[in-house]
Amino acid sequence: MQQQLAEIQSIVEDVLKLAKDKGATQAEASMSKVEGIAVSSRLKEVETVEFTNDGGLGITVYQGKKKGSASTADLSPQALRLTVEKAIEIAKHTSDDDCSGLADKELMAFDFPDLDLFHPEELDTEFAIQQVIAAETSALNVDPRITNSDGASYNANLGTKVYGNSHGLIAGYNSSRYSMSCVVIGEQDGDMQRDYSYSVGRQAGLLTNPEQLGREAAQFTLDRLGARKVKTCKVPVLFDREIASGLFGHFISAISGGSLYRKSSFLLDKLGQQVLPNWLNITERPHILKGLASSPFDHEGVKTQDMDIVSKGLLNHYLLTSYSARKLKMQTTGHAGGIHNWFIQHTGESDKEMLAKLGTGLLVTELMGQGVNIVTGDYSRGAAGFWVENGIIQYPVHEITIAGNLADMLMNIVAIGAEQETRGSVQTGSILIEQMQIAGE
Repeated sequence: MQQQLAEIQSIVEDVLKLAKDKGATQAEASMSKVEGIAVSSRLKEVETVEFTNDGGLGITVYQGKKKGSASTADLSPQALRLTVEKAIEIAKHTSDDDCSGLADKELMAFDFPDLDLFHPEELDTEFAIQQVIAAETSALNVDPRITNSDGASYNANLGTKVYGNSHGLIAGYNSSRYSMSCVVIGEQDGDMQRDYSYSVGRQAGLLTNPEQLGREAAQFTLDRLGARKVKTCKVPVLFDREIASGLFGHFISAISGGSLYRKSSFLLDKLGQQVLPNWLNITERPHILKGLASSPFDHEGVKTQDMDIVSKGLLNHYLLTSYSARKLKMQTTGHAGGIHNWFIQHTGESDKEMLAKLGTGLLVTELMGQGVNIVTGDYSRGAAGFWVENGIIQYPVHEITIAGNLADMLMNIVAIGAEQETRGSVQTGSILIEQMQIAGE
């Protein structure tokens, strides 16, 4: 893959030179190549085997304050030349935009750390098939009430990513990503439920073993059988750690530059103000070795750096690209393309202690629908989970809606569990919110 990295860097360099020769005052290009396999099974029969080997190049050129972009999956010299010409052509027809242009040269990642993101394994179809069949077999053998399967899947991807621009930056790295999942269906007294388990990581050898994955999927499904509705009420709500990161996903949208300069965020003008409880800190650490959201630079070549996003509940930073930063008369924070490993501070309780703290209320394990308005903060989503009394789970619950306002929900976080969800870009424990409206019977 080192040879592939060098080849791609050479292509990006050639494309940038071509753009300059054709009259671009500034240019940036990014190119990626991915090799991978995806195998899925259903009821212990192989359903699909896919092999991918694709890549693409995107280029953006600037002529003064005019911008044009084009992309291609054909990487032949003729196609690359045509792509550059099309980008130049498009730029001629766009209007001037004072905020467009590359990020500032002094922010570029001319040197950056190796984050140990590349752990290549042979893309072995037979191995992948064994994994998915083993996961399903394990799940279906747990209990006779597990009557059907929605399938198991195994994915392995080896990729190379290169970014370059006319500041003289050509930077790239290799990375790997492996994942496996299993989904099963259970039935009891005419009630059918489904649930799943999954594992993801940079190293194939560190995924959850398929037998355990299958057992987890089956157990989660069995736990949901016999679900009922609850009466409409206002109670404390505990977001299970698997879905808790979604709450911070809305927070991320609300403090992102695009929402802010368009004035379409419920956290408008909140920089330096309290947006979370005064005990809560959020840190971003982009250079965690093997991290799922680790990155030495963002999509504009800006060097990533450790940041304290929230300290004692106060919002320290918006999440800005160079464009949104100029719109807001600020400086980019290196967030073109998203966040890089967020760590949400917890209050030290185990999952059992979080249930005790909840007392009587709702533990939410699944959310449905898109009823979130980032402009107003209004929040209303379908939910399923468990009814809890005196800290003890009583029965599964489904077909309910939970509602509130995100600004209030974030301020009314009572506790965050110490047992953390680590399979994504936001690492957090379960989140207890003081009170929400539950719409049921």
